[in-house]
Amino acid sequence: MEIVGKANSMVDQVAYQEESVVSKTLIDKKVGTVTLFAFGEGQGLSEHTAPFDAMVCILDGEAEITIAGNPILVKAGEMIIMPANKPHALMAIKKFKMMLIMIRA
Repeated sequence: MEIVGKANSMVDQVAYQEESVVSKTLIDKKVGTVTLFAFGEGQGLSEHTAPFDAMVCILDGEAEITIAGNPILVKAGEMIIMPANKPHALMAIKKFKMMLIMIRA
């Protein structure tokens, strides 16, 4: 589906799959990426670090995002910035969709 130059629903760009994490990269440039994810309930990303700040916008559902050992509940319509070089992890409390924006600078 062509998404450039027209209005699009972010929520509809990526579909849930039971017991899976689904992703779709919308922009992949040298300076950064924009990726949509759909997490099935109970699915997540294990603790890791990234060399750049990353912003997560929750589009649907709820996620527990842990940054440097601090768990934070983030719901649809909310966002959080995960700072560079701090360990972070994500877990689907309920199935959720998110947009991840990473700027490499």
